[in-house]
Amino acid sequence: MRAILERPAKGEYADWHAGYVALVPEGDVRDHLRTQIFETIALLTGVAEAKAEQAYGPGKWTLKEVVLHMCDAERVFDYRLLRIARGDATPLPGFEQDEWVPHSCANRRSMASLLLEYAAIRAATMQLVDSLPDEAWGRRGIASGSPVSARALAYICAGHERHHVRIIRERYLAL
Repeated sequence: MRAILERPAKGEYADWHAGYVALVPEGDVRDHLRTQIFETIALLTGVAEAKAEQAYGPGKWTLKEVVLHMCDAERVFDYRLLRIARGDATPLPGFEQDEWVPHSCANRRSMASLLLEYAAIRAATMQLVDSLPDEAWGRRGIASGSPVSARALAYICAGHERHHVRIIRERYLAL
């Protein structure tokens, strides 16, 4: 039986990730990650292509760009989680989301293809988090110049998605 993956303590993640960690409901984050996939896909299935290619304001990303950003960020968080959980102490670089999005060509893709990619990435995330032994969760490393634990990365991953799903509901699907 696995131990409950408790919320990371302050100091296990950078201050700028505190908002993401706070968005994750009480309980084991692995369970939350597991249910998020169904909620997010249900929310985005059936969104018209034209609507998905709209931004809610000048200089803002389109819905398709947000979905692909969620995929890209989860890949980065997973890679960091893997490296840190395996005991790799090599400092990991940051990534510049605002430079990645224009090169993603998200608006050339269908929402169906973006949702398939999202589902595949989340399935890989779940395989990773379900495979880690209890002792791996407390391991720490450096990412984007700040200390972070494997446990915190799971919370950051879940909270990042919650953050963007809230924005999608409030600003994109309300258009």
